[in-house]
Amino acid sequence: MSNTTIEIREIQPQDNPQIEAVIREVFIEYNLPLVGTAYEDAETPKMFQAYADPKSVYYVVVIDGKVEGGGGLKPLRGMEEEVFEIQKMYFSNRLRGKGFGKKLFLKCLEKGKSLGFKKAYLETIPVLKEAIHIYEANGFKHLDGPLGRTGHFSCGIWMSKNI
Repeated sequence: MSNTTIEIREIQPQDNPQIEAVIREVFIEYNLPLVGTAYEDAETPKMFQAYADPKSVYYVVVIDGKVEGGGGLKPLRGMEEEVFEIQKMYFSNRLRGKGFGKKLFLKCLEKGKSLGFKKAYLETIPVLKEAIHIYEANGFKHLDGPLGRTGHFSCGIWMSKNI
């Protein structure tokens, strides 16, 4: 990736179609469930608007002007005061394996802590082993069931960490 311009920044309105495409492509590439996941979330086509709340943020990774991935955080529905959820962290195959997932994940953890949350939570799907490894390596523990009310009944892996 030499001679390329790489930027990690907060999402802007014009990024919506590009990050939606990345999210949907990952679901198809990994043959992930489309129902009960981020794939069918009403907010996926309008990510900028979905993360406009002051205690929410969504970051995108932009390479040479094109959004190639992203991830964000929001207060966890049903536990808004104490817990934030790391959400919609997806990367095009051009970005995977180059450290951007870990970098963005750590950025989300730091932001959640700075917003005053006490615990981080996430849900994922078992086939996303690379992501699960990052979460475990950063102190996330597996839970027996989901927290809050995410509506993502097809995930199957729930993890949290006190921050």
